[in-house]
Amino acid sequence: MYASNNSIQITGLILAGGRSSRMDGHDKGLLKLHGRPMIAHVIDKLKPQVGQILISANRHLDDYQKFGYEVLVDDYDDYRGPLAGMSRGLTRGKSEYLLTVPCDGPLLPMDLASRMLDYAQKNEAKAVLAFDGQYKQPTYNLIHKDLLARLNHSLKNNEQKLGKCLMDNGALKLDFSDQKSAFLNVNTPDDLDLLSQQLSYSFSNSN
Repeated sequence: MYASNNSIQITGLILAGGRSSRMDGHDKGLLKLHGRPMIAHVIDKLKPQVGQILISANRHLDDYQKFGYEVLVDDYDDYRGPLAGMSRGLTRGKSEYLLTVPCDGPLLPMDLASRMLDYAQKNEAKAVLAFDGQYKQPTYNLIHKDLLARLNHSLKNNEQKLGKCLMDNGALKLDFSDQKSAFLNVNTPDDLDLLSQQLSYSFSNSN
């Protein structure tokens, strides 16, 4: 499990600032999953792992503020993607590292932060991204505040590919193939319905 004494080194950033085009434009973080907004499930998993939580959002700001955490709006108004949210997170975060997770990843690993921090420090890496055994998962990443200037340079040049930016800046892949299902992203209405059914089934069988 996560070593809580290290949590002060990490600020958690939940990315909820996208357009949700595959979800018919609905704000994914606020869609109900098993009776609760999807971002609430993410917060439950993230909160024990970090010392501070920030939310990156560009719509429905009042709704996101109700969760009790600072909500950050991109400095750009043309939806430049996760890099824009991460730039704001590194600027506002009080910690040495920023742990980024998506609002549509409600099953994220409970040891995500501890494993990433340990791996980054042992390998003297400024950035780490998750690898599920088959694909890179760049929206699950740990990045050091020293990379803020490089992220801002990429943004000013309208470079929006998160994975490429991280790898270009020396990010290491960390194998999470032992928890591949934890990186399920809810991208479509069908994904949401299926996961809701799975959670309902799991809950009913646990009681």
